Amino acid sequence: MDRFSDEALVLSTVDYGEADRLVTLFTRDHGKLTAFAAGARKSKRRFAGALEPFMRVGVQIVETRGSTVRLDSADIRAGFYAVRADLSLIARALHAVELCRELTRDHEAHPELFALLEAYLTRLDAKEAGPTSLIAFELAALAHAGLMPRFDSCSLCGGEPGERPRFDAAHGGAVCEPCGPRAREATAMAPGLLQGLRALQEGQRTPLSPELRARARTLLNAFLAHHIGRRLRSVDFMAQVGLD
Repeated sequence: MDRFSDEALVLSTVDYGEADRLVTLFTRDHGKLTAFAAGARKSKRRFAGALEPFMRVGVQIVETRGSTVRLDSADIRAGFYAVRADLSLIARALHAVELCRELTRDHEAHPELFALLEAYLTRLDAKEAGPTSLIAFELAALAHAGLMPRFDSCSLCGGEPGERPRFDAAHGGAVCEPCGPRAREATAMAPGLLQGLRALQEGQRTPLSPELRARARTLLNAFLAHHIGRRLRSVDFMAQVGLD
């Protein structure tokens, strides 16, 4: 069995038996891994509170014969404790890690997405990430996963979206008015929303108004549900705490 060290972000955990835990890790060099942490709920020496969602940890891992690896130890590199003290920040962090978990496959390295997630959590922890930053994060994460929705041109004909564009998750983005009849599930986009989302895709940090954020949230939720196959649980949690 091979043993290796890596840097990781904890995506999710599930208690197993009386003392063990299954941990989904997003590692920098080995991608997403499901790790079995024996005695994790009782061991203070090997894990010491490190196995909580969106912790940044250094890990010692042993490869096993199956798809699940063995987690021998985890040391906290960054706990993002300021995030954990604010319910709205917790909701955004959980949404970010759930999105990365669903966008990646096991054992496939995504160093750029890892860096993106780490940077976003760092900005949240420093109270430097406003409400629009989560939408920008989602668009960037989708781009890294090869699922970037199109806002610069019509997803069906490739032409200009026009002044009355619609959005169709099934066809991958904006749809111009002439192509509207071909996109039966398309929904109208509010004035200014197309330009705002396009600017975020291009790396601009211009905040969206609360109304446009709410409309963008609706579009992206539909897009993610279509491509992932289900509605993310964190979406409902954000709604419960009053986040758009």
